[in-house]
Amino acid sequence: MPSISLLLLVLASVPSSQGALPMPPPPPGMRVLGAEDKRLMVGSADEPEENLDEGDEEPTAESAELEELRALEDATLDPGARPNAEVLQSLRRLGLANPLRQRMLDALEEPTFREDEAEGELALITDLANVDISRLQSRYDIPVEMQPLVAKYVEFFRGPGRKWFRKWVNRSTRYLPVMQPILEANGLPRDTVYLAMIESGFSPSAYSWAHASGPWQFISSTGRQYGLHQDFWVDERRDPLKATRAAARYLKDLHRELGHWYLAWAGYNTGSSRVRRLMERLDTKDFWVISAEEKGLATETKHYVPKLIAAALITKNPSAFGFSESEFEYEPPLTFEEVKINDATDLDVIARAAGVDVKEVQELNPELRRWCTPPSSAKNPYVLRLPRGTAERFAENFASIPAKERLTFRVHKVKRGDTLSQIALTYGSAPEAILQMNQLKSMKTLKLNSELVIPVQAGRGGKESGEGALARKVAQARRSGVTVLRPEDEVPAGTPRGPVATGPIKTETINGRKRVTYGVQSGDSLWAIAQRFQVNADELRKWNNLTVRASKKALKVGSVLYVFPDNGPKQVEERAGTVIAQRAVSGNVGRPGAVHELAAGETLWSIAQRYGISVDDIKRWNNIKDTTRLPTGLRLTVKAP
Repeated sequence: MPSISLLLLVLASVPSSQGALPMPPPPPGMRVLGAEDKRLMVGSADEPEENLDEGDEEPTAESAELEELRALEDATLDPGARPNAEVLQSLRRLGLANPLRQRMLDALEEPTFREDEAEGELALITDLANVDISRLQSRYDIPVEMQPLVAKYVEFFRGPGRKWFRKWVNRSTRYLPVMQPILEANGLPRDTVYLAMIESGFSPSAYSWAHASGPWQFISSTGRQYGLHQDFWVDERRDPLKATRAAARYLKDLHRELGHWYLAWAGYNTGSSRVRRLMERLDTKDFWVISAEEKGLATETKHYVPKLIAAALITKNPSAFGFSESEFEYEPPLTFEEVKINDATDLDVIARAAGVDVKEVQELNPELRRWCTPPSSAKNPYVLRLPRGTAERFAENFASIPAKERLTFRVHKVKRGDTLSQIALTYGSAPEAILQMNQLKSMKTLKLNSELVIPVQAGRGGKESGEGALARKVAQARRSGVTVLRPEDEVPAGTPRGPVATGPIKTETINGRKRVTYGVQSGDSLWAIAQRFQVNADELRKWNNLTVRASKKALKVGSVLYVFPDNGPKQVEERAGTVIAQRAVSGNVGRPGAVHELAAGETLWSIAQRYGISVDDIKRWNNIKDTTRLPTGLRLTVKAP
């Protein structure tokens, strides 16, 4: 136990910390709250409630340091080691975020001095307009104050938003123990974690309209800037630990640039350049002055800082703001062990080897975008998290799993004409397994140029060597709600699905040949226009001197195409967004007993579309019972006998 005099000497030699977060001085022109200000803070019965844009379905969460608090409450105090008042005052001056303060507390073994234990439980706060914020500030290492909009958010969280807020607090206990040490290690206040609360509710799967992802809601470019890897296999923005490290570095840069945590938070929401321009234009570093500027920050950003403060105020002192302990069902802290995987491996196989449910593996590894780990090797293994206490069991069981119980994986890039059933047949896989591996429930049309993970048998033992693992994957997919369409109901990739061309038509005779001048309208495609006039897209390009690339630019609303149809415009109809010709386009149509030779990539559906008939017609005319295995070159009657 160090002597008190030695501690005092050390503390006296330490300069005031730059990381300490005292309350900022009142901005120029700030006045004492009057009656009108108080009315705005607590609201009025005659005034309609302001919409605070809290309609998002994805909850946002944060909570007090529950585990730490329980440990402090259980700690015992050694009266003989109790430091004097001078030492305690010196510790207070260091600031809550100062690492030296934490080390001194540990050295003094003074748990009752820590803010949550020392202050005790707050009484119920009913008058937000007159709350003494100085009584609360010592409990936080971020600046807090009770501005009118902060009070409105407090009222919202304990009123209309109460259901969501409870979910946020419940989830927070899973992530606080791992996130706060990361923030502190990077020189940030531990209570910065409340920013993740209002961003995502600590949901790793949260995804916004702006394509921001993960608990800290990084957009793709900013995530990459701060080291978060994103590719076909993983999205590290969704990993709570990796994303927290990136957020800490980002917020530290914002604070260094803008000079105050309120401004750093605002910059996190809207970008630092916009905040900096307003600071320069208004010649102030006060967030509240900047926020009051009518043509300044967006409403979302003006609300961002008050929302964070309100969330922090309530979560660390829920009973003071009207929440009872019985309202919460806290999630257990995030704990795990790590193992190294040397090849792309099915998560189901990993879970069985570890003796846990596959959902537990997925929850511990939210960065995984597929139902398997990424390709890896012994030299560059993938580090996977497993529930605590299962790593040794996994290592023993995984090494003994035979090849027939494992799957390996290929990546397929979708080409024009591809269907799910054809891809599965090509690789010796199953449509249900493909959907499951790519976290899809159903798929009628594959997206052109997209990539799919294809589970295939491991080893070279033929069909039998992989049927066990593949059959289990199919059964698992069906249990999880995956549904597969019949092959004849699939739409080949790249099939145009735009609306029927309906632009204005001008008909004239040029050199004895009828020419139609067609004005391109919104939603037109070259294919739809060709269908309308019973011609093909290549002819349209030829008549209008267009290359394949130039034809895309030519299809602008108001541009003109020339068409030389043999007949007048035909009638077409649209079924479920797909153009259907009432009579056939092909030259085969009209000839008795017309025959079509099945080409690679074609399906009965695509042939039916081409000839203006139905799949049932083709099956009936050709006595087809099984449509899953139609050989290339098969001659099909496409005209009623």
